[in-house]
Amino acid sequence: MTELNDLPIRDSLRGRTPYGAPQLHVPIALNVNENTHEISEDILLDIIRNIAESLKDINRYPDREFTALRELLAVYLGHGIKANNVWAANGSNEILQQLFMAFGGPARKALSFSPTYSMYSLIAQSTDTQYVEVPRLERYEIDVDLVTAAIKQHKPDIILICSPNNPTGTPVSLEVIEAAYNATEGILVVDEAYSEFSLNENSALSLLEGRPRLVVSRTMSKAFAFAGARLGYLAADEAICDAMRLVRLPYHLSTLTQAAAEAALTHSKQMLATVADIRDQRDRLYVAMQDLGLDPYRSDANFVLVGGIPDPKKTWQDLLDRGILVRDIGIPNTLRITAGTEAETTAVIAALTDLLGAK
Repeated sequence: MTELNDLPIRDSLRGRTPYGAPQLHVPIALNVNENTHEISEDILLDIIRNIAESLKDINRYPDREFTALRELLAVYLGHGIKANNVWAANGSNEILQQLFMAFGGPARKALSFSPTYSMYSLIAQSTDTQYVEVPRLERYEIDVDLVTAAIKQHKPDIILICSPNNPTGTPVSLEVIEAAYNATEGILVVDEAYSEFSLNENSALSLLEGRPRLVVSRTMSKAFAFAGARLGYLAADEAICDAMRLVRLPYHLSTLTQAAAEAALTHSKQMLATVADIRDQRDRLYVAMQDLGLDPYRSDANFVLVGGIPDPKKTWQDLLDRGILVRDIGIPNTLRITAGTEAETTAVIAALTDLLGAK
């Protein structure tokens, strides 16, 4: 039987394993930061109607410029953003991949701050972009001094700052974003996949005007409960969107994806109605973990990184045995737990209280 390494694969891909969290069928899945609330039936029916209408032209290629979708995204984002400032793709991972294809590559360098989203390094590797991670400060914070010193030292072509940060939940101040932009001549990407879960008005969207090398990446996978639709997008100067056109595949957003996302965006207020409850469950989870004597980290996202767990691998398995799937991300003595519905949060707190509370 032929194995992967028997093929004439690129040397930079040898020995690598595919990315992916466990996909297990369990009653309570809290491992990949999905919005676990179901979309209401009336909105689903409207999405289905829009998809059905789009099928009339399914024999034709989709709108290559996804004009209607970009207009709706611009309205949703606000901050004076226009459709020409918006680009979309199949999830924010494809947005990041296109950015690396346009601004990274051989003899170029990307910089981020660890621990952070693991796909940054994987996309860098797949595009043969040198990747550097600078460790975060205590409690996984970053500040102006750390960021500017790292940029000065490494002189990256792409800087990636995740805010709130995955997997730690740490928010990043606009002061840090401004300092990072001023310190580089490269592209600064602020990954705001979890921005809607943050209570403060801390979005880098407010900094876009007059900063042509600043990119804000977003997704509909999290707050919109739309992970299966695979719709990510960015807001930036028009020239950034032109760069994306150079590297995208033709007609990369299907007619069905565009139709589904357009319908969802017309119901954005209702789609985001669960966000407040998710914040409440996140904060409830944080307090409960403190009460257990554990060490949760502050989070502006829809999850909590819980430290102080003596044996994460065993606790992960013990929870799985009870039908609860969380994420062991490899940070010592931690597990990351998505804030689910009230019932799901109650179940995970009860299970951890039983497993760890008596120790």
